[in-house]
Amino acid sequence: MSEQQFDLIVIGGGPGGYAAAIRAAQLDLNTLLIDDRQGEDGKPAPGGTCLNVGCIPSKALLDSSKHFHHIQHDYQDHGIQVSDISMDISKMLERKRGVVKQLNTGLIQLFKANKITFVNGRGKLFADRQVEVSPHEGEKYTASGAHVILAAGSVPFTIPNVEIDNKMILDNVGALEIPDVPKRLGVIGAGVIGLEMGSVWSRLGSEVILLEAADEFLPVIDRDMARVAQREFKKQGLDIRMSCKVSGAEIKDDQVHVHYSGGDDEHTEVFDKLLVAVGRRAASDDLLSDDSGVKLTERGQVDIDDHCRTGTKGVWAIGDLVRGPMLAHKASEEGIAVAETIAGQAGHINLETIPWVIYTDPEIAWVGRNEAELQQAGIEYNAGSFPFAATGRGLAMGNASGQVKMLADAETDELLGCQIIGANASELISEIVVTMEFHGSAEDLARIVHAHPTLSEAVHEAALSVDKRAIHKAN
Repeated sequence: MSEQQFDLIVIGGGPGGYAAAIRAAQLDLNTLLIDDRQGEDGKPAPGGTCLNVGCIPSKALLDSSKHFHHIQHDYQDHGIQVSDISMDISKMLERKRGVVKQLNTGLIQLFKANKITFVNGRGKLFADRQVEVSPHEGEKYTASGAHVILAAGSVPFTIPNVEIDNKMILDNVGALEIPDVPKRLGVIGAGVIGLEMGSVWSRLGSEVILLEAADEFLPVIDRDMARVAQREFKKQGLDIRMSCKVSGAEIKDDQVHVHYSGGDDEHTEVFDKLLVAVGRRAASDDLLSDDSGVKLTERGQVDIDDHCRTGTKGVWAIGDLVRGPMLAHKASEEGIAVAETIAGQAGHINLETIPWVIYTDPEIAWVGRNEAELQQAGIEYNAGSFPFAATGRGLAMGNASGQVKMLADAETDELLGCQIIGANASELISEIVVTMEFHGSAEDLARIVHAHPTLSEAVHEAALSVDKRAIHKAN
């Protein structure tokens, strides 16, 4: 095997890996990027789970299904009369694939423009930062890096006695390619993936039942906001059942029979399709040789310090492989921070100000800590909230569900967290992130002029409400 030398080798071409490679190349580091994924056409498909079978294709389907839903249920209120509409599922899927392919191609062009050596294949780390490169086309060889970034991402969890075939029993990949609207769709898990994909097929006409093992709905968000969200999803027809422990699933007579316990009883539900959406785990399998020196945690994640350094000199790890939220934007910023640190700059990422988003309708977004977390930490705080129903823009849009809830330190007024449920929450949360990153206060937001009429006025009014002086609601 011949050996090639690089300043940096990145294993994994998802949001973290490709961002790290591009930033490193901008900083004049000779960079090799190895990514295993291929598209249905057998061609390289960089971008990781996010671009290929996660963030991007799911949002394409969410957008298509939302248009269909609004035409059916909301346009009449605007005076728009539409009849005899139908949904071409094959066309919807074709559009989704086209969006993904366009972004795949764009990444490859970026690699070329930045003079990154890109290999479509597998990479495995050995001792002394030696990487075994196994291209899909060509001979295996060894590459040596002054630095190596591990960015292999994550894979879905599985459930005992529930075998994925991506025809009847689906993971998130199969859920993106359902060829026809199932009459009854079962979803195991009422987290981000379950809610988003359940929403897609519910809008298109499926009866959707979500079986969630946890006792509380969306335990990661504020309890008040979780109740608001659950109420909205119930209005949309999503049947969300809590405390449901699935014991198995079997295919009989072209249907999926799901067995689960709820309360003190055993139940069986029969579905046309079943989606398993119970979370993801680090994709650390076959990534490291025994002599690599890199340690894994009990959860199979790569063990790192606060700056993404492993215990092995020159080896770093980022994204879904390591601690923290499994979010594409978190991985990207970690990759950039590591590349800058390697180049002698001051790379930075603040895990406390990373926004989370669920792209349902209404959207759910949050950053920082919620009330339960502040109470557990013994931190005194003030809370303010404001409903979108009290905004002129929300009413004019005909999309006024949800609210903004803001939490600030009782003594300093520094913003500690915010939760938003409503239209464009994914965009509105960025104002909160910026404020928190600069240690801003609720008063800072309250003193900033927000354009009228906009949905951002709900953020402004929630900040005013922290001090009990909101203008457009009773305090």
